[in-house]
Amino acid sequence: MKRLHALKTEHYTRLLSTGEIPLRPGIAQLIADARQRGIRLAIATTTTPANVTALIEQGLGADGMSIFESVGCGDIVPAKKPAPDIYFWVLNEMGLKADECIALEDSENGLRSSLAAGIRTYVTTNFYTQHQNFDGAAAVFDDLSDLPAFYRACGIA
Repeated sequence: MKRLHALKTEHYTRLLSTGEIPLRPGIAQLIADARQRGIRLAIATTTTPANVTALIEQGLGADGMSIFESVGCGDIVPAKKPAPDIYFWVLNEMGLKADECIALEDSENGLRSSLAAGIRTYVTTNFYTQHQNFDGAAAVFDDLSDLPAFYRACGIA
């Protein structure tokens, strides 16, 4: 199983390096806007550090990882999503309470994880998750190509 996962990671990072897997619409601008407003950013994921680094560096540049104050990957907590462990880890790392944060998720498992941690969560669906159950999400979007609508939903002027 470890060998299969290593092959998947190798294939994924190769696709990223060729630009075949871009950041989803609106994500780069959302990150830029958050940084301009002084909003602290983190990643709470169940994927590997190699996958996260490859995606961020391809989408945001070689120094992209430095944008995030905390990067919690699934290999550092006992249980993966939908367990809230990775969110609790990131909250602890940043010294924040759940009600001081919002989460952006793209799957039902991710939503269950963030909600179990007590974090208000917005969902952007993708091809694989568009028909999942997102009950409990603050709002659900197909993508973030309309950032003003996302900001209104979040109560951000």
